[in-house]
Amino acid sequence: MHHKNPTFTWEVFDGFSLTFNLANMLMITVASAIVFLIAVISTRKLAMKPTGLQNFFEWIMDFIKGIIQSNMDWKTGGRFHALGLTIFLYVAVSNFLGLPFSVVYNDTLWWKSPTADPVITLTLAAMVVGLTHYYGIKMKGFSEYGKGFFRPMGFLFPLKIVEEFANTLTLGLRLYGNIFAGEILLGLLAGSLATGVGGHIAAIIPTLAWQGFSLFIGGIQAFIFTMLTMVYMAHKVSQDH
Repeated sequence: MHHKNPTFTWEVFDGFSLTFNLANMLMITVASAIVFLIAVISTRKLAMKPTGLQNFFEWIMDFIKGIIQSNMDWKTGGRFHALGLTIFLYVAVSNFLGLPFSVVYNDTLWWKSPTADPVITLTLAAMVVGLTHYYGIKMKGFSEYGKGFFRPMGFLFPLKIVEEFANTLTLGLRLYGNIFAGEILLGLLAGSLATGVGGHIAAIIPTLAWQGFSLFIGGIQAFIFTMLTMVYMAHKVSQDH
């Protein structure tokens, strides 16, 4: 079930080059475009009594607001509403992209869920952890924020540094593991379709069932990623932490 990744190497200068995964670049662009279109179409014709996509979009906004309020007061957390909404939609769309099908050309995988790649999920996790530090310093000041690493006892400072790396790894690898495992199983089920009529019949029901379950898992993982983002953010910006 292993396929090659389409790559492009840019020779920056002699002895130093950068390698780009073209499939990742494609799927990141597709996911971003879909999220952008959802936002634009949902808010294009706003109505006092929302219907259709606007109603769905407002439900997601209320859902994200609830996540934020479960971790910090709205006066502090309201500024992260757009961040939470963007992360939830982007991760959810990214999780779903590889479910209907995958595109393999000359044993090279072009179409998949972006979040089925650890580079992307760990990059998202690093961005989230980096943002928590940024807003922690911005809202508390560098001195007060830095003192938080030595409270309640200074000798815990090394453990708190380790915790930052652990949070990044667990946040990214949890998302990657769940989505990648789902796509592997779908690939195995799809492969059994090529074993004749019997294989077709035997694989249809499990494939459909796993597709539905994967949609559920993809949504849950988007929720967990957003929830943990707000948990980490609250830990950095709330005055009582």
